[in-house]
Amino acid sequence: MALLNFRKCDRATGRPAGQTSGQTADQTGPMADFVRGYSIEVMPKTAAKVADFRALLPAGTRVYIAHLDGTPIEEMVATARRLTEEGFVPMPHFAARSIADRATLADWIARYAGEAGVREGLVLAGGIPTPKGEFHSSMQLLETGLFDRAGFVRLHVAGHPEGSRDIDPDGSERNMMEALGWKQAFAARTDAEMTVVTQFAFEAAPVIAWADRVRDRGIDLPIHIGVAGPAKLQTLVKYAIACGVGPSLAVLQRRARDVSKLVLPFTPDGFLNDLAEAARRRADFPIAGAHFFPLGGIATNTRWLAAHGLAPAQDS
Repeated sequence: MALLNFRKCDRATGRPAGQTSGQTADQTGPMADFVRGYSIEVMPKTAAKVADFRALLPAGTRVYIAHLDGTPIEEMVATARRLTEEGFVPMPHFAARSIADRATLADWIARYAGEAGVREGLVLAGGIPTPKGEFHSSMQLLETGLFDRAGFVRLHVAGHPEGSRDIDPDGSERNMMEALGWKQAFAARTDAEMTVVTQFAFEAAPVIAWADRVRDRGIDLPIHIGVAGPAKLQTLVKYAIACGVGPSLAVLQRRARDVSKLVLPFTPDGFLNDLAEAARRRADFPIAGAHFFPLGGIATNTRWLAAHGLAPAQDS
């Protein structure tokens, strides 16, 4: 089986170097420039419904593979192998609380590397409240050294611009910021390529303020902001509440009060335009890229991207 030769990533952005977007001349501008080089997330069950990812995404796109608790590792590895064969960069999730022990972690890493050519992973604590075994944090997974021994070159970690009660029950940012500082130190002492990818949000100002606070703490890891792809308003509200989205949830609540907009899909244009405009104005802008959560479906998300010249054109 021919495996993809993984691209070197731009150290300042964490994006695959040389990734193409398929944009056309009349579909450029600050928002397209900001989004170009994006990543996107899939689950094995949704990936199985896609006939060919090459019809949806630019070659070389980084595709995160969400590992919901209980999903067999065989399905995860098969999805990663398929993405590699189709010319993409798979980045599976490693959720600490869902991993029973060191032997299980080693087995999963070995399968991804050996069977699918994977050299990247998103390392996070995970959403289940009670750990299944000895791990409860992403830092414990990183400390095992197993990723490095298997030849993993990129290890992304999670960020929470609007806070996380799971990490900071008192509503502060203290534990979260300390954890990001630890991860930056880990990257420095191991030479791991590390990027912070965040939970999705709907309002630019709180996200930018959080990223500035991260930089003020001396943490200079690239930051990729989570973006909710186009979806029905009710769908986004459901996911936002389930995922603990904070202040920017008010954006959806305000829209929900306008009955005329309830039947229209909510798109991230406003959010991304605000981020792109801030990036255009600031040479020191702390946000390097965008990561899409296709909450309304990957086909819907990639049609929106295609309309902005950021994905292959799709048949209607």
